[in-house]
Amino acid sequence: MKKCIILANGKPPKKNIISFFQRNGFNKLICADGGANSALRMGLVPDAIVGDLDSISPAALNEFKSISKVIRLKRQNDTDVEKCLKYAISKGYKEALLVGVTGNRLDHTFCNLGIVLKFFPKINISLIAENSCLKPYNRKAELKTYKGETISVYGFDRKTKISSVGLKFPLKNISLPFGEKESTSNIVTSDKVELKISNVVFFVIRNVKIMIKHDLF
Repeated sequence: MKKCIILANGKPPKKNIISFFQRNGFNKLICADGGANSALRMGLVPDAIVGDLDSISPAALNEFKSISKVIRLKRQNDTDVEKCLKYAISKGYKEALLVGVTGNRLDHTFCNLGIVLKFFPKINISLIAENSCLKPYNRKAELKTYKGETISVYGFDRKTKISSVGLKFPLKNISLPFGEKESTSNIVTSDKVELKISNVVFFVIRNVKIMIKHDLF
């Protein structure tokens, strides 16, 4: 399965986080416009840079223009992250990790959380924010976990039901409508967690430092 990392122009993760996911099959790097500035600072070479190119620095553009594919898309009905995702889909990628998509603007963060849902039928997206890793699931999922790990589960409507095995506070065919009910800071009791989901999508949020330490992906 083809996987890629999309580095946006928000607060970038530490390089060891990117290295962890590269070791787990995310071996192509696509930068969303100014995300190339972060790539330059971290010593990373993008496979492609996609966007309207209004945020990339002259230094980054000069460094990468001969070694990375640079794609300028002027259309403004898509964010640069969306342009990258559409590019990834066109190239056959089935899974993408979004990094650098959060920062000091809550509207950008909220938009990018929505993008995870918006593109879910076309490409499976995970998202890194600070020390958290968010991943959407539907139907049935089995998570490789660490006993004592803290995970949180969020739903969006009353129709979607979820059941769990391997959590201290089990979920038994219940809905977790956003703004009404959630399963925040649940505790893992074994080396795996099974989730059975009916209808749409749930977000599962885990600590990325724990994932890296115990090689959980």
